[in-house]
Amino acid sequence: MKRFIAIAGNIGVGKSTLVNMLCEQMGWEPFFEPVAQNPYLADFYEDMSAWAFHSQVFFLTHRLRSHLNLTQHSSSVIQDRSLYEDAEIFAYNLYRQGNMSERDYQTYRDLYETAVQFLPPPDLVIYLRASAETLLSRISRRGRNYETAITEEYLQNLNTLYEGWIENFTLCPILAIPADDLDYVAHNGHLRLIVSKIEAKLSGKEEVVFEADEMAKAAED
Repeated sequence: MKRFIAIAGNIGVGKSTLVNMLCEQMGWEPFFEPVAQNPYLADFYEDMSAWAFHSQVFFLTHRLRSHLNLTQHSSSVIQDRSLYEDAEIFAYNLYRQGNMSERDYQTYRDLYETAVQFLPPPDLVIYLRASAETLLSRISRRGRNYETAITEEYLQNLNTLYEGWIENFTLCPILAIPADDLDYVAHNGHLRLIVSKIEAKLSGKEEVVFEADEMAKAAED
């Protein structure tokens, strides 16, 4: 059966790495969001409050198109970052920071909510959960110049938005992975444990959790 999984999570949590490793393990196809040449981006960085709405609508349109294409894909796919995060996390954060007016944000939300009604959701959203301290450490290790200005406070604010979104998300099943405690790069057992939890969730099992003892045991495998 063809499946569509989206992996969600904060900056630096390890989404891309997990997408690659899961696809290699499961024989599925990875999907990484292609770089979009946003024509508003330069203006946005010059004046965020004036161009936030335009820039976010461009990104939303791009992600809506990608999501639709993935629902029609011929084989099972795993997507790096979901459509929903654009609206529920990043656009909302711009609004909270005062960079998007109430009027613009409400128009954006109306567009997003209307479009989502017509799109089939993924079969599963995997949410990678990690503390801001862990995220900042991983961001520092990967050494991307454009991420040097990211602060622990900013990551914590995004974490708060992620938790609020996940708590109220009902479009498809969610598998929350404790990314502070699972190192699927260092431990093959952790990756196998994640795959087993994904399979359980896709089979229809409602309560799928990661127990401390099984995570410790998997680290030894």
